[in-house]
Amino acid sequence: MLNKKDIKTLIVKKPLTLDCGRVISDFPIAYETYGKLNEKKDNAILIFHALTGDQFVTGKNPVTNKDGWWTYAVGSGKAINTDKYFLICANVIGGCMGSFGPSHIDPETKEAFGTKFPVITINDMVNAQVNLLDHFKINQLFSVIGGSMGGMQVLQFVSNFPDKAKTAIPIACTSSHSAQNIAFNELGRQSIMADSDWKEGNYQNQNLNPGKGLSVARMAAHITYLSKKGLENKFGRKLQERDDLKFGFDADFQIESYLRHQGSVFVDRFDANSYLYITRAMDYFDLPRKFGGNLSKAFEKTKTKFFIISFTSDWLYPTQENKDIVIALNSIGADVGFAEIESDKGHDSFLLDVPDFLNVLKNFVDKSYEELIR
Repeated sequence: MLNKKDIKTLIVKKPLTLDCGRVISDFPIAYETYGKLNEKKDNAILIFHALTGDQFVTGKNPVTNKDGWWTYAVGSGKAINTDKYFLICANVIGGCMGSFGPSHIDPETKEAFGTKFPVITINDMVNAQVNLLDHFKINQLFSVIGGSMGGMQVLQFVSNFPDKAKTAIPIACTSSHSAQNIAFNELGRQSIMADSDWKEGNYQNQNLNPGKGLSVARMAAHITYLSKKGLENKFGRKLQERDDLKFGFDADFQIESYLRHQGSVFVDRFDANSYLYITRAMDYFDLPRKFGGNLSKAFEKTKTKFFIISFTSDWLYPTQENKDIVIALNSIGADVGFAEIESDKGHDSFLLDVPDFLNVLKNFVDKSYEELIR
């Protein structure tokens, strides 16, 4: 695995009862911070990452030596301005960038947990990360922000801790996974488990890596992050460094080569068991179900100001699923804004250079800070 010596870690001493019934304690939460916490501690933002993200939001990731996953949006003078705000981002439990996950060593067996690690939920992830607020002695956050699975965590956070954030920005997300999304995730999990090197999740203890299965899982998922129009504009039916079809099963088309590349580089930075656990957590996410099918009840105790953002070409978490959250908030008279951003970049739009998105994000964050804090 990757060298993780530079990772900041908080050891959470107090027990956490997981939704599956297991209790964990003395477990690590890996995190990173950006900017400076002011004296009043009223400029703090907790950012939640998506499925394949981690705590390294912007700048250079010291572990992978790649750019952080949200460099377009976060940094000096950017939409989420690190000159003005203090940002915290943690690697979710179940992850593979330092937080408690299946690659950690079980103290009883002295081997990696593998699939003996407890099944976790979005609720568990949020309840683990709230310990960071105690660590920094922050009573209330200015904002909680996240896209995709990060947006799910935003919704869960406000529901669990209605007084802990003044504003909330769920981006390109949903309040519960659709059957289609569960199906795509199951395709990925099955590709990993079908790899002969998976060894029932015990591959780490045998110095193996189910890289072929994980690569295919990433390829399948990556398709859902894009849009048909975006793929046509970028690739169409263009051939990959050849003049004609080769009548074989090598990568004739550029899109094939692109997906294979996405799969191969993903294997270098992500753990296969973590992929299983995190996709399962996303599939289990069903916030309305916890409140008798009524999503609005999840937020009836909060005065948090919401701003929900979706994208026109996102078919993974389409605009209607984001609007359903707006409708639920409107039904209880919550303070909620909504923006649908025109983009042909699909679900990944929130991670990319989409000026309209970055502008509305910056305007809401800065204006809300002036209105609610200053």
